[in-house]
Amino acid sequence: MSDCKSGSQFIKFDDMQVPDLLEVLLNESVNLKECEAECLKNCTCRAYGNSNLIGGGSGCLMWFGDMIDMKRTLGNLTGQSIYLRAPASQLGKKKTLWIVVLIALPVVILPAFFIFYGRKRKLKEKGNMTRAKEFCEGDSAAKGKSKESWFIFFSLASISTATHNFSEENKLGEGGFGPVYKGKLLNGEEVAVKRLSNKSGQGVEEFKNEMILIAKLHHRNLVRLFGCCIEQGEKILIYEYMPNKSLDFFLFDYKYSSGFDMVTDPASKGILDWTTRVRIIEGIAQGLLYLHQYSRLRVIHRDLKASNVLLDGDMNPKISDFGIARMFGGDELQSNMNRIVGTYGYMSPEYALHGLFSIKSDVFSFGVLLLETLSSKKNTRFYNIDSLTLLGHAWNLWKDDRAWKLLDPTLQNEALYPMVKRYIKVALLCVQENAADRPTMSEVVSMIKNEIVNLPSPQQPAFSYVRIVEKSVLLENSEAEASSGNCLTLSMVDAR
Repeated sequence: MSDCKSGSQFIKFDDMQVPDLLEVLLNESVNLKECEAECLKNCTCRAYGNSNLIGGGSGCLMWFGDMIDMKRTLGNLTGQSIYLRAPASQLGKKKTLWIVVLIALPVVILPAFFIFYGRKRKLKEKGNMTRAKEFCEGDSAAKGKSKESWFIFFSLASISTATHNFSEENKLGEGGFGPVYKGKLLNGEEVAVKRLSNKSGQGVEEFKNEMILIAKLHHRNLVRLFGCCIEQGEKILIYEYMPNKSLDFFLFDYKYSSGFDMVTDPASKGILDWTTRVRIIEGIAQGLLYLHQYSRLRVIHRDLKASNVLLDGDMNPKISDFGIARMFGGDELQSNMNRIVGTYGYMSPEYALHGLFSIKSDVFSFGVLLLETLSSKKNTRFYNIDSLTLLGHAWNLWKDDRAWKLLDPTLQNEALYPMVKRYIKVALLCVQENAADRPTMSEVVSMIKNEIVNLPSPQQPAFSYVRIVEKSVLLENSEAEASSGNCLTLSMVDAR
């Protein structure tokens, strides 16, 4: 053992693709020099390098066993510096020769071993890919679509390392899908790791649906999927990390603590000035317009709400959570569901009462979200003498030519009245009872950006005067669809 410690040194290889993380040890509390010393102490340590490449590098990542899939990066891809153990006797003047021998050794001296190991690994990868393919194509809705989709498959070991073994400190919260963790990849990029829970209110079908759908969608106002992990029974989605959480955090006086417990934080609304809200409204509208009209297939989100609008570092909105979204063919305009899923308060009347949904269902949700963004009030938690919903309150103010009073008081000195009135009118057009009366998202975008467009007069919104009964019901049959990310059900309502 002493000969191993004293007779070994390390050769530095730059711009290398990180080997598979099958047998690794991570320690972020030590520097690179200390990492070398730790690796040198252990004769089974084959190589070491920084675990974090940002700011000149920090942390320690040590590899044990076989260095699988280690190679120099190609093209403009940036790799990592890796220090590979080598006997000291082979260094010095013979360093170059040692490097050549080291690289050629698996091919010249140990072909049988590596051929055997390579075949074994390929069979394992083929099995994983086959299972992934079967997973993606397990139902008729997904067949034929996975071939058009791209997926980056992460290893479970790499995701475990990125999230510190799914530690509580890295946990961002938990929804119907399961826990969400903040992670950092070896290249330093921060990600959000969404892990399907066995106890999840959502299920495997929603996971498949979200994975297949979002891989086809590319727009600046949609959350970006980096890849997924389907290994050892785990089903994980890896997204870009959104540092400013979601829109509801800023609108409804919420402050996140551990998990998604919330306490009052009035100061949070101060960040959403009028200019920021306008940018968020326009961004959401552009994202929906892309889903309805410009993506390869028409996509109905079905669960658009403030908590599903994430905000990046510049407060730009990105629509997320496509677990219950549905794709339509080019000529398909409407569909029917046997089980009502989604979030009460954002669901259109034709969907909540009859299971019918179309692009106009998303338009209704957008109208609700627009009113909430203007007022900083939640539709389902609004109570007023004249109305029990925000929609009804907005309608009453509109009829009395007092629409300005709907606006969040903190914005009274910032916003322009004609613009506010126009936005409220667009929102009321979106939440009309009859789906045919609602505008398309293309028309909505034109209405909110073009001040010279004449707008029709809105009719009374759906659900204007309702009393919410605490008892909840779920409309379903044996062919149940997946439930909403929040596990919310349709509440019974009585006319006022």
